[in-house]
Amino acid sequence: MAKALVGFIGGPTTAQSRDTAMLRRRIADLEAEVLRLKVENDGLLKTLREQVDHVTAGDLLEPVAGHR
Repeated sequence: MAKALVGFIGGPTTAQSRDTAMLRRRIADLEAEVLRLKVENDGLLKTLREQVDHVTAGDLLEPVAGHR
């Protein structure tokens, strides 16, 4: 129905078209940022898993330096 109304009143204005284009660019930028953050997060999780895999029980029992 909204499309029918826009068609009835003459279509989107230049300002509306410009705003729509700006919003589409912003959405694309945000989607790219989400993808970049997912890739970064995956890398951090992989690094963390690798570090945890190398932790031994002895590592957990070592006293903290300077504490008694």
